This record gives sequence, structure tokens and C-alpha cells, in this order.
Amino acid sequence: MEHETTELSREYRGALADAKLTPLWEHLSNALPHGLPAGLTSANLWRYQDVRPLLLQAGEQVPVEKAERRVLVLSDPGRGQAAMQATGGIYAGIQLILPGETAPTHRHSPSAARVVIEGKGGFTVVNGQRCDMEPGDVILTPSGQWHDHGHDGVGPFTWLDVLDLPVFTAVESSYAEPGRASCNQEDGQATMQSRFRSNGLAVAHSLQRTNPYPMLRFPWKTTRAALIELADNVAQGESVELSYVNPETGESCLPILGFTAIMLPAGQDLTPARRSPGAVFHVVEGSGESSVDGKTFAWSAGDTFTASTFAQLSHRADTAKGPAFLLRIDDAPLHKKLGFFQERKSA
Repeated sequence: MEHETTELSREYRGALADAKLTPLWEHLSNALPHGLPAGLTSANLWRYQDVRPLLLQAGEQVPVEKAERRVLVLSDPGRGQAAMQATGGIYAGIQLILPGETAPTHRHSPSAARVVIEGKGGFTVVNGQRCDMEPGDVILTPSGQWHDHGHDGVGPFTWLDVLDLPVFTAVESSYAEPGRASCNQEDGQATMQSRFRSNGLAVAHSLQRTNPYPMLRFPWKTTRAALIELADNVAQGESVELSYVNPETGESCLPILGFTAIMLPAGQDLTPARRSPGAVFHVVEGSGESSVDGKTFAWSAGDTFTASTFAQLSHRADTAKGPAFLLRIDDAPLHKKLGFFQERKSA
């Protein structure tokens, strides 16, 4: 409910302005609206088939060593053309690396993850640990970790970048630090140790490398097989989904961003609860459509779409083309840490 504002004298308003003061009562309903947040995010769909040719043109015109990262940002239309975010808490962009290129070593305060879209032969090295990249894989580059990217295959290699950059920008803590190749030399021991841990095995303590993120690569082949197995044990109409977690703690794989793989059986509707975090959805496989607060998006593999906080959602895979697989990226871990994560039943 809007509150009536008291008419203030010109002299009083001038005195407030001179003192760098603002009357809260005139802005309270905008800052703390009743019922639902008053966000800026406008749900949108980015089709990979539209983005890809523009990205390839960037590859022709922009050398990776000059760009540092050759990325087209998915700018939230609710925030305007130059928006460096896709939702209130998530930055997203699609990155291209060409055969023989190396994206320079750096590290930054925001945490990031890469969701591979297209190509063979790409890899990321994180603090000396090499992560080969295949379509659908999720690769973490957590806060403060040295990392770079390379491509020793053929053809273009692309992935979706997601970062918690808007959170760091809001608290004025976003920065990057350039590095040298020597900062991030491949460490075969660390790579081997991570591979063993994913199979439930640990090397002797004296050989262990310290790493707060013991699992940096989440292979899509493994996730896909697990979703199919789970689907056989879930009642029709229930969500078939798996969260990406730190295998040692069971907590979210990154402190602020959460990742959830979702399988949509052919022809079945999924109407999830309305959730407090906004989200970025990426289509890993299949085709179908989603409704986001009354907007309908028809999507296929490689596409990305967004949903604002407490969005009314429904998803449906094409009936004739088998199951579809989505990845939901949100800032639910941050909401839970701050104590205001909510789920509300859909209307």
C-alpha cells in the first residue's frame, strides 16, 4: 500500500540536500515493497543460433590477447543495453576461444563457472589443475583462484560464463589481478588427486594438495546418467533434479552461486515452486518451452533464458523429441546464508 507523503517546504528540502540527507518515508515503499520484491530483471531468452554468428565475428575482429576474455554479455533488458548482469545477482556471457589460442592467466574476486556449449579440445587450468572441457560440463573457477583457458582442438569452442559479479559490484569488492603463466603451471598431482576424489578415493595425507574446492569439473556424462537413473525412481510430476555440491561437505559447489541439473521427461509439465532467488536457465540438451511470468520461451540446446525473483514458472519438453535437460544457475546459496531463502507454492 502506498503511503501519502507529507508536503515539505522548499527551504526544508534544500536544507536536507545540503546536509546530504534523504527523507526515508518518501522512499520506503520502493525500498521495502510489500509482498514481493520490486526487481528490475526482465525475463529474456537468448538463442544460441543468434548469438553464435556474432561471437564468430568477434573472433575475426578481436584478438583474445587484447580482449583478455572474448565474451558477449547477456544483458538483462530490464537494466538496459550495457547491463553487466542477467539477473539481480548473476552475470552471464558466452565466451569464444579459437584453436591455438590461450586466454591469459588471471584471478578475480568473484567466483565463476563455465558451462560448455560447443567444441572439442578446450580446457581450463585452475591453480595448476587441468580440466578438460566437453559439452555440458560445468567447470569452476572460484574466487581468488588463478586460471586460464586454452584450445588444442579444431573449430570454435564456446561456453556460458556465469559469475556472482553483481554481488561483488554492489559491495564495491570486484577486481581482477593479471598473472603470468608461471602462476598457473599444470600440476599433474593436483589433477590426479581431484580425479581420485571424484571416485571416493584419497591419496595419503603427505601427498595431498590443499584445495578448498576439491571438485572443479562436473562432467555432463556423469550428471546425465545420474538424472536418467533418478527419473526411474521418481513419481510422475515430481522434479527430477540434482544439485552440484562440494563432495567433501555436501554444501553448494560455490559459496554464492548454486547449480542444479534438471531432466524434463518428454511431454510432462513441471511447475516448480516460486523461489526467492532469480535464475539463469541453460538448455544442455533437447527442446521445449518454458513460461516465465506469462512470457513463453521456445528453446533448444545452447539457449539461455532468465527468471526474476519469485517468478511463476512452468517447463515442458517437446513430446516427440525425448527428454530435455536444463541447468538452473541461481544465487540460492547466498539467500540461505543470509537467512531469507523462500519457496512459495505456485498458484
